[in-house]
Amino acid sequence: MFLWVELCIMLIIILISAQLFSNALEYFGEKIGMSNGVIGSIFAAVSTALPETSVPLLAIFAGTPNKMINEEISVGAILGAPLMLSTLSTFIMAASVIKKRGIFGKISPEKTGLIRDLNFFLFAFFIAALAMFVPLHPIYFRVGISILLIITYFTYIYFTFKASNKLVENGHGVNPTEPLFFSKLFYSKKVYEPNVVIIATQLLIGLILLLFGAKGFIDATLDVSHALGISALLLSLLVIPFATELPEKVNSILWVRKNQDTLGFGNITGAMVFQGTLLPALGILLTPWQPSKIVLTGVFITFIAAAWIRLNISTKGISVWALLINGIFYLIYLRLVLG
Repeated sequence: MFLWVELCIMLIIILISAQLFSNALEYFGEKIGMSNGVIGSIFAAVSTALPETSVPLLAIFAGTPNKMINEEISVGAILGAPLMLSTLSTFIMAASVIKKRGIFGKISPEKTGLIRDLNFFLFAFFIAALAMFVPLHPIYFRVGISILLIITYFTYIYFTFKASNKLVENGHGVNPTEPLFFSKLFYSKKVYEPNVVIIATQLLIGLILLLFGAKGFIDATLDVSHALGISALLLSLLVIPFATELPEKVNSILWVRKNQDTLGFGNITGAMVFQGTLLPALGILLTPWQPSKIVLTGVFITFIAAAWIRLNISTKGISVWALLINGIFYLIYLRLVLG
C-alpha cells in the first residue's frame, strides 16, 4: 500500500515541477533569442532525459552483484526509452488534445526541425541496431561505431543551432503564453518583465524537483515490479522507460495543450535523438550489446513508429489520428513481448 502512495506523491511532484520547468524554459528561450526547436529539441530534451540516462549508468557502474542482470537492465533501459517516446509518448500527447482539435485535427510543429530530428534519429538508431551484430572482439569495431554515434549527436546540435536565427526571424522564436510563475512572488503589478535571476531560479528549482520526482518514481516503480516478480529485461524494457519518460510526457502535454507544438514535439523527438546516439554509444562500449528476440522486437517497433511519424509530416503538421496509431504500435509490442 505504501508503495502506491509513494508513486502518487512522486507523480504529483513531477506534475508540479514540470509546470515550473516548462514555464521557466519558455522565458529562458525568449531571453537568449533561441528558436522553439533549440529549446524543445536540445535544452528541454536533454534536461528531461536525465532520469533515463542515469538508469543504465547506475546499472553498469553501481548495480547488483549479478553482472548479467546489470547488463540486461542497462541495454533494456537504453533501447526502451526511444521505444516509449516514439509510441506511447506521442500517443498520449495526441490524446491530450483530441477533444480540442478533433481526431482529424493537426499538431503543427515547425516542419524542418521535426524532419531533422527524425532523420538523425533513424540514422543513428539503425547504426546502433547494426552494432548488435558486430563481434565484441576486436574492440576497435565497436569503438568506431560509438565514436560515429557521438559525432552524429554533436553534428545534430550544430545544425539545430545553425537553423535557429533564421527560424526566429521567420516567427518561430519562443513566445511564452503565460506569466512566469516565480514572478508573482516578487511583483505585485500585473505587467512586469521577469529578470534573468528569477528565470534561472525557477528553472533550476523546477529541474531539481523534476529529477527528484523522477528518481523517486523510478525507485517506487522498481519496488512494485520486484514485488510482482517481473524479470530484469522486461523491467528495463517496459517498466523503467515508462517511469523515466514521464517528464517528457508531461512537458509535451503541457506545451501542446498551450499550442506550443514545436516545443512539445521537439521535447520528444530531441530526446529520441539524444537517446538514439549517446546512450547506445555507452551500451556498445560497456555491455555485450547482443541481439535477443525481445530486444530486436523493440528495435523493430521503434523504427516503424519513428518512420510512421516521418512519413506523415506535411506542411500543415501531423494529424492527430496518425499519432494515435503509434499507441497501437506500442500495444503490438506488448502483445509480442508478453506473449
